[in-house]
Amino acid sequence: MDNSHWTPADIPDLKGRTALITGANSGIGYRTAQVLAEHGARVLLAGRRPDSLADAARRLGADVPGARLETLELDLGDLASIREAAAPLAAGETIDILINNAGVMNVPERRLTPDGLELTVGTNHLGHFALTAHLMPALQRSSASRVVTVSAVAAAWRSGDLADLMSERGYRPMSAYAKSKRANVVFTQELARRLADSAHRAVAVHPGSAVTNLQRHTSASRTGRLFVALASRTLMGSPDGAAWPSLFAATHPEVTNGAYLGPAGRDQTSGTPKPARLPAGADGPDLGAWLWHESERLTGVTFPILQT
Repeated sequence: MDNSHWTPADIPDLKGRTALITGANSGIGYRTAQVLAEHGARVLLAGRRPDSLADAARRLGADVPGARLETLELDLGDLASIREAAAPLAAGETIDILINNAGVMNVPERRLTPDGLELTVGTNHLGHFALTAHLMPALQRSSASRVVTVSAVAAAWRSGDLADLMSERGYRPMSAYAKSKRANVVFTQELARRLADSAHRAVAVHPGSAVTNLQRHTSASRTGRLFVALASRTLMGSPDGAAWPSLFAATHPEVTNGAYLGPAGRDQTSGTPKPARLPAGADGPDLGAWLWHESERLTGVTFPILQT
């Protein structure tokens, strides 16, 4: 596909389509929601804090008059919250676009979710795994749904090896983050294999580098604040440009099932989306099957429609 000059202005009319975006109250998620709403989509803003969601909906309504917006309280670190939020949608809604965008990064010490899962992987991967599973009935009501999962360049780091998924043998903040982001890609590849005979597509993206609320743990210290300040001037793009891969993956007609997309610009920080190099081994079917079954075991959630 020739997308060398693509911009969000090229997104087609999305009237009649529904998109759900996690972490839609700020940063990349907010910008993604804004653009999809501008093109006519009904947008469900999902996040942990009702006050932040309400504020985001107010701001989006002012930015996009006539936007069709709804909020969905959802804590990706709590399996009960995910199940409760997804149940009404699964029962009768149609979701055309699911963007698994929210995440946490650089949590200083090993913490557990209410379900006993390591917080970073539990939120960034297992939370989205469970959400996607619960929403499969709604996604399969669409004539051609897309599940877009936002990974990161950290997915390619050596420290992202998935063998010690819960960091039980040792915890390092950015290693846990790298694991979660590699798991996003491996999950997408396995989901794509399971959707291969359907009209539905699973796509992973990385946004390059952007200064967003993900850096809140990093910037808590003086050293962290200096790092973010320097990086924002040199390496990191804006949430606006960082949203392009998600928007492209969600809307471009030629995006293929199982694609992995990222910015084409220098240092992968900005630019028109293009195919990105998969982390080594991330498309291996054995690894994909292992992670899928391990994720089902850890969450207690299955994809009954896709069982093989």
